[in-house]
Amino acid sequence: MLVLVAPGQGAQTPGFLTPWLDLPGVTERLAEWSDVTGLDLVHYGTKADADEIRDTAVAQPLLVAAGLVSAQQLFATPADVAGLVGAAAGHSVGEITAAAVTGVLDPESAMAVVRRRGLAMAEAAAVTETGMAAVLGGDPDSVVAHLERLGLTAANINGAGQIVAAGTAEQLAALAGNKPEKARVIPLKVAGAFHTHHMAPAVATLESAVTGLSVENPSTRYVSNHDGQVVADGREIVRRLVNQVSNPVRWDLCMDTFKELGVTAIIEVSPAGTLAGLAKRALPGVQNLALKTPDDLDAARTLIAEHAVPSTPAAESSAE
Repeated sequence: MLVLVAPGQGAQTPGFLTPWLDLPGVTERLAEWSDVTGLDLVHYGTKADADEIRDTAVAQPLLVAAGLVSAQQLFATPADVAGLVGAAAGHSVGEITAAAVTGVLDPESAMAVVRRRGLAMAEAAAVTETGMAAVLGGDPDSVVAHLERLGLTAANINGAGQIVAAGTAEQLAALAGNKPEKARVIPLKVAGAFHTHHMAPAVATLESAVTGLSVENPSTRYVSNHDGQVVADGREIVRRLVNQVSNPVRWDLCMDTFKELGVTAIIEVSPAGTLAGLAKRALPGVQNLALKTPDDLDAARTLIAEHAVPSTPAAESSAE
């Protein structure tokens, strides 16, 4: 069974969209989405430096646009996804990519929502100097307890020995000087304590942004960051997308669900690498492919042909 995944903030690198512009229709599509977001996505994906694309308000639309461009080379419509992909999920802002790929939102609505999301989260992040750091290794329960003692939040529990801490600059400095036992701490290039109470002001903005949107049920199983459960109702997915900005990402539980569903292969859409790496460590024996450039498309198509199993999302729903 094939699982399609979309990365979150921090996966972007300068110039990563450049090779995709050589494909027919991609420049035109990005121009349309640039009009929707008010951002020159081609510029940010090809010529902007690392600091420019680190800006939350830029990074999030850029990531969703890249994910959709690469996914559409493999699956032209959500109906294609239904026939080939057993489950889909995204990490943090990648959930919006997954929602568009599976037809919950149309691409233009997804781009409008992610632009509002990025702006709202950037505004919330500006209130206090905050950030995030990856904690690699150590006992997971001990790491979470250590973070709590320092006033930090385990904002992403990613599995495969990786937990992302989030909090104020002072709290992160304390973590750098007082690491959990047998763990390394690596600061992340993100401008805020995402998926914590610091992002609570963004929730109301997003609630307003999704009001009146046309929403459909997903074309395949949609696995939620909130609890790793399959959610078959489109409006419940959108509700979770809104609330997730201030709640921890449980990617470990998402990978547990992939395993329970019988995953045999994973494709991560552009800018790929992070989630494929986690899967390699947490899901041994599962083939995975990071769709980094168009050069990876033929290998991705081969993997799809070998592992495609349609899903039945309507029969599997979990709502709070």
